Amino acid sequence: MPSPVSEVKLQRLNAVSHSEFVAALEGVCEHSPWVAERVSAQRPFASIRDLHMAMCTCVRSASLELKLALIRAHPELAGKESRSGLLTPASTTEQGRLGLDKLNPDEFSRLAALNRNYRHLFEFPCIIALGLHRTRETVYAEFEQRLGNNCTTEVGIALVQIEHIMRGRLVRQFDVDDL
Repeated sequence: MPSPVSEVKLQRLNAVSHSEFVAALEGVCEHSPWVAERVSAQRPFASIRDLHMAMCTCVRSASLELKLALIRAHPELAGKESRSGLLTPASTTEQGRLGLDKLNPDEFSRLAALNRNYRHLFEFPCIIALGLHRTRETVYAEFEQRLGNNCTTEVGIALVQIEHIMRGRLVRQFDVDDL
């Protein structure tokens, strides 16, 4: 159930200019402002869930080129962006929650090999909604299992994972328990 604070935040978001709307949702869809730009015209949103659904519909109806750009905008898990301090605040929080920022050398080597193998096969990073995992081991297991998929399957899975990521980020941004 939304709190009075989250309802006020949503009312404010519904009332701001297009550019302020896009800026306010900057961290929700990794380096892909086109999603917020496209859903801005659908305001006012009656709920945060409605906003999330509009964003998901926008992504689903996008061209394959835009979908791939969205997938490629996400960082690798414990990859070069993390090591260089270039993760977005949302990605930093998500990766840090599972300790991907503090891997021991063996874990780092394992994840680096998974990232390398996955990118070689699919030419984009493996997108895993970390909020759906309690441990790094389940992340590794999902990563390894997905290496056996074909590219079309992986694009579909990545987009579903991005929907989960967007949901988690909206939950945190609007201080709600769930949508």
